Amino acid sequence: MSQRVYSLFQQSVEAKMQVGEELAPIISQASEKLVNCLLDEKKILVCGNGTSAAIAQIFTSSLIDRYEKERPGLPAIWLGANIATYTSITSDTHYVDVFAKPIRALGQEGDVLVLISTSGNPRNLIQAASAAHDRGLSVIAITGRDGGDISSLLDVNDIEICASINSRGRIHEIHLLTVFCLCDLIDNQLFGIT
Repeated sequence: MSQRVYSLFQQSVEAKMQVGEELAPIISQASEKLVNCLLDEKKILVCGNGTSAAIAQIFTSSLIDRYEKERPGLPAIWLGANIATYTSITSDTHYVDVFAKPIRALGQEGDVLVLISTSGNPRNLIQAASAAHDRGLSVIAITGRDGGDISSLLDVNDIEICASINSRGRIHEIHLLTVFCLCDLIDNQLFGIT
């Protein structure tokens, strides 16, 4: 069993190395977009489903509280946080609006929506991207595989960070590392934290 565990560690490292060089400049560009958003006194909205929702929550908590070192909190909203609102939307309308409705209510021009999805195909995230564009938000899509349907919705003001591999587990690991990279770069650019 320990050999299997070691093999999983190897696969994780190999997957990260496979996409790391390609993603590094895109992650850097995304961090600059987020920094500019924050400097303009705007906010970051973040959403995803399942494990991607957990990564979204980790990202927003790292922005609001801190990443590695103490610093002022940054305005970020995890769109899955309010269970009462979440269940109200899904019971009264349809699950596809679960993120779109809060974006329409809270999103303001200049804010940034960060979508996290291994496939890029969930209808509720597609609706979220459309709602963001309607409200004047730009989108950072953190995707996997071929980016899915979300890729075709992105415009010139948007950024896609796509871990173009097929293993769902490895994509989640890369997405978590991606949000940690974003946190590190944001802290460095805004506060000089190294």
